[in-house]
Amino acid sequence: MPRIIRPQDPESALSDHDECNARIFGSPKDRLDFYRREIQYETSILANRTDAYLTAQSFLVIAFVSGMGNLNPEWSKLFTLVVPLFLALLGVLSSLNAWPGIRAAYDIIDHWHFKQSELLRSEPMMGLAYDESPLFSEMESTHKGYRKSLLFSVRTPWLFMVFWIVLGAFSFYIQVDNPGA
Repeated sequence: MPRIIRPQDPESALSDHDECNARIFGSPKDRLDFYRREIQYETSILANRTDAYLTAQSFLVIAFVSGMGNLNPEWSKLFTLVVPLFLALLGVLSSLNAWPGIRAAYDIIDHWHFKQSELLRSEPMMGLAYDESPLFSEMESTHKGYRKSLLFSVRTPWLFMVFWIVLGAFSFYIQVDNPGA
């Protein structure tokens, strides 16, 4: 049976951990730079995913409106009943597919912000590295600060999913009930 070999005293384990970190990063500033690069990289991934998602949704909205505006008397009723419902379903499915990628990027950004805040908490002189004012304000290093800036990306798939459900139900209702006919 395999065994995990551990040092006898926790103090030597901590010194081994600090030595390993020193070999990997060199200094707390190197570690902070690494965390900031990771946050920037993941934020750009999140922005790209959100942009691609919003672009796809805008094309779906245009196709939906075009489908609802069909005036061909021979197949207008059936077309405006079926096509907008399929487009609304496609909008819901694309929202469900976009959500895991957007949420994963958010979780990774959350992880790196946590690591950064722990570093800044454990190394109070990091903020005073360049001048007398702190490098990072409390708003930048708390969970509440950066999470507010990411809410748009995280909420967008859910908002569009509700939008497509309401729009699909409305298009079905006006075609079946059709008070004007």
